[in-house]
Amino acid sequence: MNKLALGTAQFGSKYGIANKNDQIKFNESVQIFNLAKSSGISLIDTAISYGESEKIIGRVGIKDFKFVTKLPALPEDVSDVNSWVEKKVQSSLTNIGTSSLYGILVHKSQNLLGNSGKKMIEALNNIKHKGFVSKIGVSIYSPTELDKVMDLTKLDIIQAPLNIVDRRLEMSGWLKRLNNFGIEIHTRSTFLQGLLLMDHTKIPKFFNKWRQMFDKWFLELEKNNLNPIHECLSYPLSLQEVNQIVVGVDSFKQLKDLIATSSLNESKKDWSFMISNDQMLINPYNWKKL
Repeated sequence: MNKLALGTAQFGSKYGIANKNDQIKFNESVQIFNLAKSSGISLIDTAISYGESEKIIGRVGIKDFKFVTKLPALPEDVSDVNSWVEKKVQSSLTNIGTSSLYGILVHKSQNLLGNSGKKMIEALNNIKHKGFVSKIGVSIYSPTELDKVMDLTKLDIIQAPLNIVDRRLEMSGWLKRLNNFGIEIHTRSTFLQGLLLMDHTKIPKFFNKWRQMFDKWFLELEKNNLNPIHECLSYPLSLQEVNQIVVGVDSFKQLKDLIATSSLNESKKDWSFMISNDQMLINPYNWKKL
């Protein structure tokens, strides 16, 4: 099985710190989806909040893919949560042009933990029972969220950040625990939103605090003639518990490079010096000050 899944944030808006281009043009979107299909990528990851992403998927008219989308934050004034969730899912089905989704994720775990959490869980299980989706789950930002979420209901999918810098999912023990529970694990942020693939001289001053780490990263890549895409992908690919690795691309060429690199042998390089728990670095939400 090809573990790569195609993320589509860049299809609906400009996304990622290293993205030099605007939103991907429609014709290139068609080429990207066709390449994904011919290369054995079977899962498309999107979200209602990704601008026009779902509609573009529908316009391309792609078939034979599994689709996972994410619900936006639940507005505070919503009283009928079940109806709200069902309408959102029906809208996604229409936009994408499919009769059912492989998965629906809650974009933020707070929506399962807040005052309307119980109603949200009932709504998710309801759309699953009706056959609109096969699997339900949640997208998390930190493994600590799982301590509370896992007690709420049976979840089928957990999506979480995982990369050579942010290894919390593995080091916390949650990766193995989720696998033991039979839960699908989808990882994202393989390239730390593109930061690890940027030209050394283009990294914003915001990251000067971690300059020593980045200097060593680039030095080791250059000294050993290593491909940064391969080194980044090799880590999640080496973890048998990981089911899908969601990767976003901003061009046809980038996807071609990713696919070619993912088939290479596992990296033998020790990148443990890159590991960090600093929230200002590993959580791109904190980069808003850039």
